[in-house]
Amino acid sequence: MSDEPTKVDDQKVIDEQAAAPQTQSDKESSQAVSDYSNVDGKGQLSMRVKVSSPFHDYYEGLAFSVTAENATGPFDILPKHHNFISLLTPCELIVRSVSKGEQRIQISGGIMHVKADQVVVFLDV
Repeated sequence: MSDEPTKVDDQKVIDEQAAAPQTQSDKESSQAVSDYSNVDGKGQLSMRVKVSSPFHDYYEGLAFSVTAENATGPFDILPKHHNFISLLTPCELIVRSVSKGEQRIQISGGIMHVKADQVVVFLDV
């Protein structure tokens, strides 16, 4: 090897398949960035949210934030939140949706799961 800088013509070009993510986690992260880094007309990030019980779907769509409460107190979930799972206590679940504004759902408890800009809330379980 010489100390001369490498010319652009001498550099290897990585094909698309070699540059693709290799692990399942990398694939999910890349997919989340492309799918859920949705920006509304005002430049705000959003995330996919689904709130359901065994017999009823309360909300499904894009949202800017979700507010809920667990044993330690109230909390918010925003786009790009780390993976998270929690038991919810009775509270008013607030979904600030992209298309429908603020949706308020009175809950008696449930489970919230956050992963890769997807928030899933299971109620009455």
